[in-house]
Amino acid sequence: MRVCLMVEGQEGVTWDQWVALALAAEEAGLDALFRSDHYLSFAKPRERVVLDAWTTLAGLAAVTQRIRLGTLVSPATFRHPSNLAKAVVTADHISNGRVELGLGAGWNEAEHRAYGFPFPPTAVRMEMFAEQAEIIHRSWNRGPFDFAGKHYTIEGLDALPKPAHLPHPNFLVGGQAGPKSLAVAARWADEYNTIFAPPEECARRHERVLAAWEHAHREAPVFSLMTGCVVGADRSDLEQRARMLMERAGDPGDAAAWIAALPATIISGTVEEAAEKLRTFEGAGVSRVMMQMQAHDDVEMVHVLGRVAQLVA
Repeated sequence: MRVCLMVEGQEGVTWDQWVALALAAEEAGLDALFRSDHYLSFAKPRERVVLDAWTTLAGLAAVTQRIRLGTLVSPATFRHPSNLAKAVVTADHISNGRVELGLGAGWNEAEHRAYGFPFPPTAVRMEMFAEQAEIIHRSWNRGPFDFAGKHYTIEGLDALPKPAHLPHPNFLVGGQAGPKSLAVAARWADEYNTIFAPPEECARRHERVLAAWEHAHREAPVFSLMTGCVVGADRSDLEQRARMLMERAGDPGDAAAWIAALPATIISGTVEEAAEKLRTFEGAGVSRVMMQMQAHDDVEMVHVLGRVAQLVA
């Protein structure tokens, strides 16, 4: 199993912190660094800074050497597909082929209203998402193409340069393995990512993903999971990290009790305990996991996750 770091970039992560996290993830041997693509903090929208996802990733591409970089996920509502495809290719060239695109329909109405992005009904956003997946994918291919949809029109586009990573950057679609996201993913995506599901639910979703890809006459994709984590080098270190998260949430309770109450979807425990939980997810079909780290100033935990990654590699 490949272990990645996932950071909620809308929760006040500064540029210096991004660099520290990326370099730590690279040094720790993690597979990739993913970030959310949001413009407004969920917890403190009037206080926490938010850097743009794709310009941040392009900057990190220039200061790293090995680690892969991507979004989980970029909303179709934020950018025109030609603009997003160009941003991804630009970061891909800066990184020498280490960029991944996660694409979704968009869901957080508050940030759309605040920044002036249109927020159409779910059915319309899903249409936009499907059209964007096709346009982005085809813009990475050789030769010109046309596209005429309900939301976008492309005429004779041969977008240059083509990606550095051939045949194209890894393309992820996320969801709960429902029919709408699977229909788009099975046609265009290389990886299907699901979130916050226990092993038994991952197994059910994985079966639906495999069936969708088989129906599309494509080889089985990577099936990945994004989930929360709190991991310590030992029990004392684990409880200290739990207290850090509790303080961020304003919770004065007992750390040991807090850890014990975490749901099965969260990867928690010592390095060895976390590795054992990941092996259970691997048995459910998960081959890559994006570990969502809430305390983005806790760079040392990135190295702890690197130890977990070594045990499950």
